[in-house]
Amino acid sequence: MSVETAAETKVISYDAAQGAALAEEMRRDPTVFLMGQDVAMGGFFGGGRGLVEEFGLERVRNTGITEAFMVGAAAGAAMTGMRPVVQLGFADFSLIAGDEIFQKLGKWRHMHGGQFELPATIIMPIGPSGGAGPEHSGSMEMLPMHFPGLKAVVPSNPADAKGLLKAAIRDPNPVLYYPSKQLNFKRGPVPADPDLLVPLGKAAIARPGTTISVISYGCMVPRVLEAAETLAAESIDLEVIDLRTLVPLDREAILASVRKTGRAMIVHEAPRTAGPGAEIAALIQEHCFYALEAPVARLGAVDAPIPASRFLEDLCFPSVTDVVELARQLARA
Repeated sequence: MSVETAAETKVISYDAAQGAALAEEMRRDPTVFLMGQDVAMGGFFGGGRGLVEEFGLERVRNTGITEAFMVGAAAGAAMTGMRPVVQLGFADFSLIAGDEIFQKLGKWRHMHGGQFELPATIIMPIGPSGGAGPEHSGSMEMLPMHFPGLKAVVPSNPADAKGLLKAAIRDPNPVLYYPSKQLNFKRGPVPADPDLLVPLGKAAIARPGTTISVISYGCMVPRVLEAAETLAAESIDLEVIDLRTLVPLDREAILASVRKTGRAMIVHEAPRTAGPGAEIAALIQEHCFYALEAPVARLGAVDAPIPASRFLEDLCFPSVTDVVELARQLARA
């Protein structure tokens, strides 16, 4: 059932929606289990509250500060028929488990001729969180675009946070799930349907428009939608594409939108240089060159370590004002 057709909804936070997804999938499938630092106490951001009381320490397992062990154990468990979900806490620490994520999870099914599945989900929150500093504020979601064998999910709202996580857990392949820390307490309507799934690889048109196609995901989608309201008064009509997943990438949705509007802008919280926007811009140039009325524009984070100052941190990422100003330039081009 889709978000649009679900009858009963509750207004809950982005993080609580992820907790609901975990609980529903653990009830549905006894092979699903969760492990990570402090997960029995709810995890770093509280989305797992109540899980240990319902499922016990056998299925909600605290670990030490051992990212490589956690993901390595998940790979082994997945090969033997379990569906592990690992909470790494911060995407920055995925580099500590880089061999286990990008070599083992991403490649072993292919290396062994498809003899087994690897249904592991790794939850790795991305982006800033109020001055956490350069080693806790990274946006690593572009990495699985360069390492084949992995899927990558980045939800922008509570309903998708739930539906995409449930789809990730049920997928027979390893999925890297990247929630945006800036959205943890954002609230929105979430269907209570335990069969709600948001398919991986299917973008959503968050706002239809005719002037500029703005391709985005995660925490930048609400900012782009806010900018669209401002620009509507100036007769600049943004079409906002929420990618939802970076791998698989919904190329058809991107290209169809750009062919309609003739102008394209990509907005993300990852660094601008070699970020997801670079690949998407190349895709648009290759397939929509003769439909374009202006060069493809990109907005991303600064190419620098994110400072510990929460005030300087805010200056490192695209703002609503940045989106508005670049869209005005693009509309005039």
